[in-house]
Amino acid sequence: MSKQECVLKKTSIGGQALIEGVMMRGPERTAMAVRHISGEIRMEEWETPKSKLPAICKWPFIRGLFGMIDSLRFGYKCLMRSAELSGIEEELETALDEEQAAKKSEDTAEKATDNKKKASALMNIVMVVGMVLGVALSLVLFMWLPIQLFNWLTLAFPALEEMDTLRGIFEGLVRILVFLIYMLAVSRMKDIRRTFQYHGAEHKSIFCYEKGLPLTVENVRAQKRFHPRCGTSFMVLMLVVGIVISILIPIKTPILRTVIKLALLPLTVGIGYELIKLAGRCDNWFTRAISAPGVWMQHITTQEPDDEMIECAIKALEAVIPADPEADKW
Repeated sequence: MSKQECVLKKTSIGGQALIEGVMMRGPERTAMAVRHISGEIRMEEWETPKSKLPAICKWPFIRGLFGMIDSLRFGYKCLMRSAELSGIEEELETALDEEQAAKKSEDTAEKATDNKKKASALMNIVMVVGMVLGVALSLVLFMWLPIQLFNWLTLAFPALEEMDTLRGIFEGLVRILVFLIYMLAVSRMKDIRRTFQYHGAEHKSIFCYEKGLPLTVENVRAQKRFHPRCGTSFMVLMLVVGIVISILIPIKTPILRTVIKLALLPLTVGIGYELIKLAGRCDNWFTRAISAPGVWMQHITTQEPDDEMIECAIKALEAVIPADPEADKW
């Protein structure tokens, strides 16, 4: 790598792809830039909230769990808000109103309002049920299924029963395979693919900033889209750490083994978080090795963005860069 290509800085600024936009979170400010259906970029900015958790929650191997919970909560909130800023919800509501007017032009305004409220309430119920079913399906696919598959193998090959190391590796590889199939499947959906393009724009803009280059569309477009501190890499690292933990669990009963793995999930998250922090801070053979599976997976979860997507990422990033260059060091 030439001197011009070397990363000059490792920033703590991180982001997330949204619906038709990008969110960037800096040490002092957080911003989201969303492309409205009219073509304009809509911005929202606010101060980055300071953590009110006790000091123990910031200790190594403990901070990872609380960081992940906060990221999921905050990320979901931004994702829902981006749907509003993009105008997609407005477009759907307008289409619904026009459809109702065409079908029931004789209905009163009061009835139309009631119908909209009922539809909104039904949608909320559907979302809650969908989330519950999604969690249940995840537990079955990522926890119970790998365990049960190996137990079925031991029925045909009894000698495998006592091979705890092979059991752990097998279960881990099945989980990685399920994750890979899922990502490949959703990447074929048009809306998800666009989100993955915004994900690429987020990574490229951060790389551009880390290299000290002006944040222009041309400079950002020239950067690579695979970043070692990506959430995808974090997920893959947790799956790899899970293999090691699985090897150390002697229980073979599927239900009990699943419960134990769930109980040990905070440990898995904590170790994965420390590894991703290390990979973002250092560049050596070890960090490149642990980053490699996640970077490979980013070939799916990040896609090449167009110029309008890059513009959104630049707007969001510019809004959160602190005045003090030292304030956002990784």
